[in-house]
Amino acid sequence: MVEERRTEAAKLFEEWAYVLDYLPRGRIGISRPMFRARPIIQLIGESYFTLLEAVPKGDAAPSAGKRTYTGRDEAKREIGHIIGRISYNELSSNAKDTLTNVITVILKRQEDKFVAFFNNATALTPKMHTFELLPGIGKKMMWEIIREREARPFTSLEDVTKRTGIVNVAKLLSKRIVTELSEETKYKLFVR
Repeated sequence: MVEERRTEAAKLFEEWAYVLDYLPRGRIGISRPMFRARPIIQLIGESYFTLLEAVPKGDAAPSAGKRTYTGRDEAKREIGHIIGRISYNELSSNAKDTLTNVITVILKRQEDKFVAFFNNATALTPKMHTFELLPGIGKKMMWEIIREREARPFTSLEDVTKRTGIVNVAKLLSKRIVTELSEETKYKLFVR
């Protein structure tokens, strides 16, 4: 059982992340003397949308939106080390502003994963389908998505838009991911 937990934890490790904000004097609200304040980078993981804080390597000041390696190979890393996971409320206001745009970049980079979501999503309960958790999707649109994917599988997010009439699928998915990060939700579709 302990071995299973180790394997599961290894699977949830973020290999790559995107910079949300660089805080040269650290996060405001942490009580430590100014002479001990250190720069902090706020990141979002590419695979599981994990919010992280890290210490930069040397004097590096990465820009928002930059993709950076956060894996175990220290020689490849552009950051010093990961401090740990943080909550949405601990993000700086700049990081919150950048979040939706960065999530959209991740969605486009991993489009196949999200197209597979539309092709494979199932009912959560007898009365509720996974699609209904997406903002703006009701029963009528849910049935439209199901009819279209049964006719033939979706091939891209643009294909989902064309065949179902959903305007800007990436924005819709981004809103759901931000909701999962910022609120306590019963069902997590994309965020660990």
